[in-house]
Amino acid sequence: MRQSEVKELSVEELHEELTNHQTKLSDLKMTHVLSPLENPSEIKKVRRSIARIATEINKRELD
Repeated sequence: MRQSEVKELSVEELHEELTNHQTKLSDLKMTHVLSPLENPSEIKKVRRSIARIATEINKRELD
């Protein structure tokens, strides 16, 4: 998820996306442990998306 996409979402949508991405990350990690992923860089992309979303939530809470 790009930063421009994150900025367009409401706070409720951000919390929902954060939960979805965290679930996706745990699923990817579990799958990768059992059998190697075809594209392991997907874990990195999801982790960065989580960071972007969390940063935007914190930024809005401070404002």
